[in-house]
Amino acid sequence: MKILVVEDDKTVGQYVKRGLTEAGFHADLVGDGAEGLRLAAGGQYDILVLDLRLPALSGFDVLLLTAQDAVDFKVQALKMGADDYVTKPFSLEELLARVEALGRRPKAIAPPVLHVADLTLDTGSREVRRGAKPIELTPKEYAVLEYLMRHHGRVMPRTLITEYAWDYHFDPGTNIVDVVITRLRKKIDHGHEPKLIHTVRGVGYVVKA
Repeated sequence: MKILVVEDDKTVGQYVKRGLTEAGFHADLVGDGAEGLRLAAGGQYDILVLDLRLPALSGFDVLLLTAQDAVDFKVQALKMGADDYVTKPFSLEELLARVEALGRRPKAIAPPVLHVADLTLDTGSREVRRGAKPIELTPKEYAVLEYLMRHHGRVMPRTLITEYAWDYHFDPGTNIVDVVITRLRKKIDHGHEPKLIHTVRGVGYVVKA
């Protein structure tokens, strides 16, 4: 079983990689989310071990290693597609046991495809379509849209959107979320009905039909 470890802390990453290798797995290690996504998209790995807070792109999929152990963070991670969740500091024995349990699951389980009206987002291939038309998105546009679609019908505050899409690496005084939303509207709602991206003034944004 091939495992990709995505962890920006070199000490933790090497510790996890060594433990997985010694347990008989083939493990590769990268230090940021963007590189992890690039490798994972090739479909060569059975399991990803992702840190939550990563440079370039945050990790929210399969198995999460994070210093955030509050219950609401765990619930959020699991709702966003994680198969399991381990908090730091963690026991290597527990991590190995969870990885082995994931490896025993049927391989035919497909990554979820999110739907809102005729808008679809495939979390496996990262393809986005409005009807039959494919939509090209930047990584940040994709992250914001995915977050809103996973919470479709719920108004999501700007602070939560930025925490997810920018992983705290942003200036809270900027209007970067509004800029990305504007670009998403042009790509997704322009020329289509119904409009799916809505502003709730003073609160945030919601995706709904």
